Amino acid sequence: MALAEPVGPQGTVVGFDVDPAALAFAAERLHGAPARFVAIRDNFVRVPLHMARLGLRADTLLADLGFSSRQMADPGRGLSFAGDGPLDMRFDPDGPRTARQLLATMGQQELEDLIRLYGEEPLARTIARNVVRTRAGEPIETTAQLAAIVVKAYGSRAHSSRMHPATRTFMALRIAVNEELTALSALLEHIALAADRADKGGWLTAGARIAIISFHSLEDRLVKRAFAELDRRGVAERLTRRPITAGVEEVRCNPRSRSARLRAVRLRT
Repeated sequence: MALAEPVGPQGTVVGFDVDPAALAFAAERLHGAPARFVAIRDNFVRVPLHMARLGLRADTLLADLGFSSRQMADPGRGLSFAGDGPLDMRFDPDGPRTARQLLATMGQQELEDLIRLYGEEPLARTIARNVVRTRAGEPIETTAQLAAIVVKAYGSRAHSSRMHPATRTFMALRIAVNEELTALSALLEHIALAADRADKGGWLTAGARIAIISFHSLEDRLVKRAFAELDRRGVAERLTRRPITAGVEEVRCNPRSRSARLRAVRLRT
């Protein structure tokens, strides 16, 4: 709604998401908004194709890289260890692979590398070894099973950890299942290409404002570097030298905003 109102009745808001439930929720929220809303069930990596199909050019792009509280609260999605559910973790319910399938098929070294790289988990080796040992006796199919394996790997340190021991492992698997960093890299490449020809056509207009909200350091690093390169090349101006973060009051009302980092640029005219 915050975007739809300033766009007004002559404008269009295009929403991308691979989760049909998220699109339906957005359409419900925007019912009665002044702007036209077009919902597209697809990954944002294909935004140039859909904008061309619609005959539209964007003067504002907002990419929220997080997943919703509604998704997290649904045990059937397998995104949280707060309640027991199947180890799914797909944003797209029709996606090709689940977290359960990854845990069942990856070798120990591959799994260790994944948890260390995407989760930045210092105990990745122990966790991967415990996963392989456990699955040799029984399949790992639920979020509670995986969380228990990670807690066991932490041992006595689990009681003093400032976050739940399974947080980083769950994040790493979710990133891998949904290929989140690959998708973000592709979007940033599309933006870089569009910035070079914004005054000649394409899906972004000259002067377009681009903002990306990330939720962990791997994402933020990619965005920071991409935006700095656009600025260095003289095709965009950084609007945020440092990321904008949630204030004390916002974090109090919405604790999950604590890890959000917003960076923005404006394409040159």
